[in-house]
Amino acid sequence: MNAPLRSWAGSLIALLLCAICWQAAVAAEQRKPHVTILATGGTIAGAAETGTQSGYKSGAVTIDAMLAAVPGIDKLAIVKGEQVANVGSQDMSFEILIKLAKRINELAPSADVDGFVITHGTDTMEESAYFLNLTVKTNKPVVMVGSMRPSTALSADGPLNLYNAVGVAADPKAKGRGVLVVMNDQIHGAHSLTKTSTTAVETFLSPLRGLIGVASYGKNDFYNTPPWKHTTQSEFDISNVTKLPRVDVVFADVDMPGDLIDCSVERGAKGIVIAGVGNGNMTKAAVDAASRAAQKGIVVVRSSRVPTGFVGRNVELDDDKLGFVASYELNPQKARVLLTLALLKQRSLSDIQNLYDLY
Repeated sequence: MNAPLRSWAGSLIALLLCAICWQAAVAAEQRKPHVTILATGGTIAGAAETGTQSGYKSGAVTIDAMLAAVPGIDKLAIVKGEQVANVGSQDMSFEILIKLAKRINELAPSADVDGFVITHGTDTMEESAYFLNLTVKTNKPVVMVGSMRPSTALSADGPLNLYNAVGVAADPKAKGRGVLVVMNDQIHGAHSLTKTSTTAVETFLSPLRGLIGVASYGKNDFYNTPPWKHTTQSEFDISNVTKLPRVDVVFADVDMPGDLIDCSVERGAKGIVIAGVGNGNMTKAAVDAASRAAQKGIVVVRSSRVPTGFVGRNVELDDDKLGFVASYELNPQKARVLLTLALLKQRSLSDIQNLYDLY
């Protein structure tokens, strides 16, 4: 073979190899899961003037900037970010949550979405996770993530939390487990987790039911699946909902008066959750006020301010006689979320009580 022919053949082989490598790269990219990140703000998007101060501004960083701070996240999935809101979670509202749930439900049927990650502040993350657990309509993974330190902190926990959250959202084994929360290498279920520390990175615990699994640098180990109804099994439909009924939480304590309960009724509350002492108990004055509210058609749910345990029906108080509902495992803030959604349609007290067993 003469030199020009050998040169031409070599160039052709090189082109063919390039084409094969390009096709392989495209195929590998196409095999990657597609994860949509919906950002809402929080500490994970927070910023401070220095890396060693406790004060910071929540929701100061965009989703694009957060992704840029997580090297290698593109190895886990093809990631697309979208800014839904940018607030500290103390300012999270049902308006934003309805918007968020509707956006997930809108995107979920797409073949270009395999899972969702929602960045969120930790203060009200458990309530938001539980709300979405009852209102999103997909078996695809929906994973919430946040951080306890702002993005500018000396040892920020947000980047690894976000990396692990994408790893869980991209994992087919996460499907059908309801809304999950990934923080501090742990995978929690929306029903059971609660925030337990004001500042520590291990703030979230699931004290009654334990973890759903663990996440380690994009690798996941799942232990269990929550037994309660959620997502596609849930009866709650917010597709045509723009506003939710008012439900108040009233905290019980020593010498608790009844006038706060009376005030909630006067201000238009359709439901009241009592963060009771012990097994959902309260003073006689508060019981009398709650009973008056129940007689007016206000749904009164007894929960507990105690971090763990089960609020049983007809244990501390005669719920049948007083017309109350027991929250069972749900803490006051989650009991409020469930009652708020339950009141979207007319239900009997027994039907509402049954919801606390199913969800």
